[in-house]
Amino acid sequence: MRDRHVNMHLNLRPFDCPVCNKKFKMKHHLTEHMKTHTGLKPYECGVCAKKFMWRDSFMRHRGHCLASTVSAGPAVIECWFVEDAGRGQLSKKPAALLLRQGPGSPPPRPDLEPELYLKVHDPAGALLAAFRQYPRDAPAPRCEMSHYIPLPASPDWVSGLTPEQRCPRALDGKWLMVSMSSPVLSLSSFLQPQSEPQLEPALITMATAVLTVITHTPAPRIRLGQDALLDLSFAYVPPTSKAAISLAPGPPPFGLEWRRQHLGKGHLLLAATPGLSGQVPAAREGAVAFAAWDDDEPWGPWTGNGSFWLPAVQPFQEGTYLATVHLPYLQGQVAMELAVQKSPKVSLTPAPLVWAAPGEAPPELLCLVSHFYPSEGLEVEWELRGGPQGRFQKAEGQSWHSALSHHADGSVSLSAHLQLPPVTTEQHGARYACRVHHPSLPALGRRSEITLQVAGLSGPSLEDGVGLFLSAFLLLGLIKALGWAAAHLAASRDSTQKKTE
Repeated sequence: MRDRHVNMHLNLRPFDCPVCNKKFKMKHHLTEHMKTHTGLKPYECGVCAKKFMWRDSFMRHRGHCLASTVSAGPAVIECWFVEDAGRGQLSKKPAALLLRQGPGSPPPRPDLEPELYLKVHDPAGALLAAFRQYPRDAPAPRCEMSHYIPLPASPDWVSGLTPEQRCPRALDGKWLMVSMSSPVLSLSSFLQPQSEPQLEPALITMATAVLTVITHTPAPRIRLGQDALLDLSFAYVPPTSKAAISLAPGPPPFGLEWRRQHLGKGHLLLAATPGLSGQVPAAREGAVAFAAWDDDEPWGPWTGNGSFWLPAVQPFQEGTYLATVHLPYLQGQVAMELAVQKSPKVSLTPAPLVWAAPGEAPPELLCLVSHFYPSEGLEVEWELRGGPQGRFQKAEGQSWHSALSHHADGSVSLSAHLQLPPVTTEQHGARYACRVHHPSLPALGRRSEITLQVAGLSGPSLEDGVGLFLSAFLLLGLIKALGWAAAHLAASRDSTQKKTE
């Protein structure tokens, strides 16, 4: 970054085009110039799929396309403004974020204070993109808003972001921190509102989204032993044009932190500082993060990726994962609840048939539920289909479960038992099923069944007839083979005697 700044003042052009020999001060200028030779169009609109060669053209188009597209997500996010009321109490006031609007003026909201009715200007498009494909049937996100004071990051390994502890004048003024969470996404955004509300045509305050951190995996469910990929993206734009000009061109350095909270304990899993020199704590548990800016534009806005990869997840790695993006005096954080699951295997013995004589109890049924996780939330039901009433019903009998058996991979197993009462002839052909419910399974669960056969009531089936025919055929063949062997031996003896005489 320092070398780029020096090049600006000394008018050095160290980057040469290999095609036309034109010289450039900045590497990203050469990268953009090369597109004129290759025809490459790397910027694609996520709404209409139109491609662009230049990023400024793409950004103008995206802003227009997002504003004119009918979004499946909400246009207005209802929030609560939370602040300290003293004596350990919190006060809450209604607030709202206007993300997009149709033609005309913003809809009036006389129920809100003008300072808490915010029309969001999102230069990076991160908020609009997050809600562009928000499912219609998903619940509205929970939203809280509070005051924020820009401060240097606390970890020592990111102290290089703020060599001066004094906050720059470009960050003066009011700041708001907005946190949203839903089953679809979780985000944190820092807004810089205007000093005075806009009076005409509606009482509303304009606010600019400066830093937004988003995850689309707020509650990942990972199969035991498989890799976990936790999504994280972020977008940043300098809060003012003066702040942008005062910095060297290109995206700023940042810090990325991934931490797990579980059972009251916190563990730093990964730390990264792209663009900064210095040591950072070593990654733990084989964790890897894709910590990088997506582009190299000189003045922003910029988008980045901080997604987190954790190999072969084990039960002890469950918990709350906190992802923090550190920028100078701004720290955005989102939380994800990672749960480990493994679906059970279900088998029922004796199978596929169980025999019993009228008036006698069938053999004990054993339902083996094996290799599942977690152990909580497991339910075993015994069902009877058919029988005297000819319909589905709960199976009668004495049932019990065994103790849990633990396996090396962290999964567990148990067996469920059912001792049936003596059967009658009307129960011939009834089917007994063991149905298992577990958080890792669909709502109907998983089942295994057997068929009850009452002795003396079933004639030979088609399979029995085929078996008898094959047995008779094999027996006939065996008899003929023995006859041929005896005849051959007799002929051999006669020939031997004739030769001897």
